[in-house]
Amino acid sequence: MSDVLRNLLHVLKLEQIEVNLFRGQSQDLGFGRVYGGQVIGQALSAAKQTVEQGRHVHSFHSYFLREGDCNLPIIYEVDCIRDGRSFNTRRVVAIQKGRAIFNMSASFQVQEPGLDHQDKMPDVPGPEGLESDLERAQRFKAHIPVEAHDKLLCDRPIEMRVVDPVDLRNPKFAGNTKQVWLKADGEMPDDPRIHNYLLAYASDFKFITTSLRPHGKSFWDPKLQIASLDHAMWFHRSFKMDDWLLYSMDSPSASGARGLVRGQVFDRQGRLVASTIQEGLIRDHS
Repeated sequence: MSDVLRNLLHVLKLEQIEVNLFRGQSQDLGFGRVYGGQVIGQALSAAKQTVEQGRHVHSFHSYFLREGDCNLPIIYEVDCIRDGRSFNTRRVVAIQKGRAIFNMSASFQVQEPGLDHQDKMPDVPGPEGLESDLERAQRFKAHIPVEAHDKLLCDRPIEMRVVDPVDLRNPKFAGNTKQVWLKADGEMPDDPRIHNYLLAYASDFKFITTSLRPHGKSFWDPKLQIASLDHAMWFHRSFKMDDWLLYSMDSPSASGARGLVRGQVFDRQGRLVASTIQEGLIRDHS
């Protein structure tokens, strides 16, 4: 396990400071604010600590309310709304400086048998032979602004390999889809809850920027203001984050300074393990 992955798992663990009250620290990824996926993962971690063993998260719906400060701790307050025979419902509010920066509703369920069908996995090249984000950034280091080196030229807990990457220096008009292979940078513990937290963490990477591809724009365009507004996720089947997963994304719409993106996560065997959806702010100041 890499040092950055070990540190991330420590960040997601949280400290309990009172009944249904938890405190988390932040990783600084070089953006000057808390990465949204981190808050999602920590909120799930806080909620799960109030749910009995044997029940796993099957869905969550969340809103990003304010920008978080990565230099300050985050307090997570869990409201135990309902404990049923099969389902548990939790509401989590993340707080900094006395104000809510994020909220989430999450549902947990006992494992049950049932009907089973799924979408087919897209036919795309496997991760072997594709460049990782770090390898690609190192290849284009001479063209990357110095102020962006901390964001791009550093080890990450999640290795990502884009199937059809956009040239950030000269983005072209592309389709409204994107596929990314991802996995944890090292062997993970066996606890399936931790794998859920980590996939939730990773699901916010590269997501809303899918809605830029049809417009020939990139995340690094200084005239664009981009921020996640909400994020929802459903967990369908068990999976391992220390094996490759394919994150297949598409953007069905962009309008009103907002972009909508949908995602499906498949394992190497083609099993659909999770689905995501997000709307984000996309203001073009040009």
